Amino acid sequence: MSRPRILIVGAGFAGFRTARTLSRLTRGRAHITLLNPTDYFLYLPLLPQVAAGILEPRRVTVSLSDSLPDVRLVLGEADRIDLDDRTLHHTGPEGEGGTLAYDRLVLAAGSVNKLLPIPGVAEHAHGFRGLPEALYLRDHVTRQVELAASADDARTCAARCTFVVVGAGYTGTEVAAHGQMFTDAQVRRHPLRRGMRPRWMLLDVAPRVLPEMDGKLSATADRVLRQRGVDVRMGTSVKEATHDGVLLTDGEFVESRTLVWCVGVRPDPLVESLGLPMEKGRLLVDPHLRVPGRPELFACGDVAAVPDLENPGSYTPMTAQHAWRHGKVAAQNVAASLGLGGARTPYRHRDLGFVVDLGGAKAAANPLGVALSGVPAGAVTRGYHLAAMPGNRVRVAADWLLDAVLPRQAVQLGLVRSWSVPLDTSSPEVARVPGGPGRQQDASARSGPGAALAADTDGRGTGAGGPGRARPHDEPAKGQPGSGTRQIRPGSGAAQPRDEWETAKGRPVTGRPGPGAAEVRSEAETAKGRPAAAPGDEPAGNQAGGEPARSQEGGGPARNQPGGESARDQAGGEPARNQPGGEPAKNQPGGEPARNQPGGEPARNQPGGEPAKNQPGGEPAKNQPAPGAPPPGGRSSPGHPAPGPVKRTDVADEDSAKGDS
Repeated sequence: MSRPRILIVGAGFAGFRTARTLSRLTRGRAHITLLNPTDYFLYLPLLPQVAAGILEPRRVTVSLSDSLPDVRLVLGEADRIDLDDRTLHHTGPEGEGGTLAYDRLVLAAGSVNKLLPIPGVAEHAHGFRGLPEALYLRDHVTRQVELAASADDARTCAARCTFVVVGAGYTGTEVAAHGQMFTDAQVRRHPLRRGMRPRWMLLDVAPRVLPEMDGKLSATADRVLRQRGVDVRMGTSVKEATHDGVLLTDGEFVESRTLVWCVGVRPDPLVESLGLPMEKGRLLVDPHLRVPGRPELFACGDVAAVPDLENPGSYTPMTAQHAWRHGKVAAQNVAASLGLGGARTPYRHRDLGFVVDLGGAKAAANPLGVALSGVPAGAVTRGYHLAAMPGNRVRVAADWLLDAVLPRQAVQLGLVRSWSVPLDTSSPEVARVPGGPGRQQDASARSGPGAALAADTDGRGTGAGGPGRARPHDEPAKGQPGSGTRQIRPGSGAAQPRDEWETAKGRPVTGRPGPGAAEVRSEAETAKGRPAAAPGDEPAGNQAGGEPARSQEGGGPARNQPGGESARDQAGGEPARNQPGGEPAKNQPGGEPARNQPGGEPARNQPGGEPAKNQPGGEPAKNQPAPGAPPPGGRSSPGHPAPGPVKRTDVADEDSAKGDS
């Protein structure tokens, strides 16, 4: 008898716990497959400490392959689920598609950034849901403080040292608290002009900080933030975001280069495509985490509206505490449905309290309902995190110890650029890469408010700052993708995206670009900061212009090396066939056209030039150019100058690469 197939979508708190528990319960009697965009489990509560330079990124990640040895890991994102055929269609990290069949499906896809319809937010704000976003914020804040220290005027210095955080919930409160300590430490070593101090603002329309938590926790957090210097403004939010700053709902304009969006999360839009009953974007399930009417389908975590048996008539909130325990119950009930475990178990859990790390020895906690603050709360908070983490406990504790006795290393590595972490994305855990695969996701699977645009996922860029679109506040290194000055060869056509393999090798785009078609620069060129070949330059190997390769007219250097006249398929000099200019290939306009094409040497039975046999006008010799055609080889003759370099129009203004947000 074949073993049943269990498919789990997502490796967050709910998905990871489901996979680990099922592996223990089934003991090899079932095929367990885990589909996830990354190969690690991310411990989200410690992400603000990564952005503040306390923890190294790998400390908050746990390898899925190492911790789940009996589970098959498939890297990719779910695109579409066929409930009737019991198959799931997904896209891999390199753009390849695939299909997974299942007997039991557990949806634990988690959540994404919640985007509100506020002008400019999608273009100028960044979320805080994944490791790439934390790494970007760490680099960005460091860069702004360094630029502020060298600014010539006080106004620019103040703008760069003003950091706006929207959302005073769990994440936003910790980001503002840790951020203020991080920038203050930088300024102590590198003072700002005129004694200025970094300014962090925490905004929320709610009446108090941490509105969803206990009032004592809220009061403790508010007091610590204000004592530390954070500008806490409740009942205030962003009305409009621009490159120069944010316009608040109270009418004040705050000059800033940083906008961190922590207003909340929404369920992954994948569940919207199923056409099943929903509750505020979450899939309705029964207390056993099974979808009614679909015995093979289970859901848990942020995508599931699970009835709260402790509070009848309500659903469990979207917190890591509930998601972690959802996973265990979902695994038990999946195993029971296959006859591999005990009886079904309903989900029932009473909150054990919350902890909020405010940096240093400050924290707010209420374990088992006991309100704590100060050093005791800090000890309880860090002890809770160490106990809850499924791995890396020793490394995390070591980083905490080093942070207590050594200064933090405030350096920007530039690993994640601004356009790599757009706010409006269905995969905040994955950073965008230049030349990445163009994944055409199913519109139904990735629809809904705030879902990533199709143009953004296929490498053309969006208003969120994708590659190829200039954002005024981006500040990538010169010659790097995302500078807003995508290098395009002369022509009027649109740039054609390159596949990842070609980009990695630095090879030019293959294919047959027609007249006016643009060619995107290779990643190898941009990584080395090389500009596009300019007229008159003597380019390096495999570059356009110069002498052609061997086997080309005019002899010359080795194959694929430029110089003098260009090789075939290269622009300039004597172009290759199928390239514009000089002696074009057959079926191309100009010069000696192909047969059955107008002009030059027409095909037989066509009027003009060399008439076909049995046509008036005689029988000229074959292979002779028509009157007015340029001589072979594209060499100059009176009235037919050889094709030369075209004046470049794609050189971007140097100022467009300045300024980051």
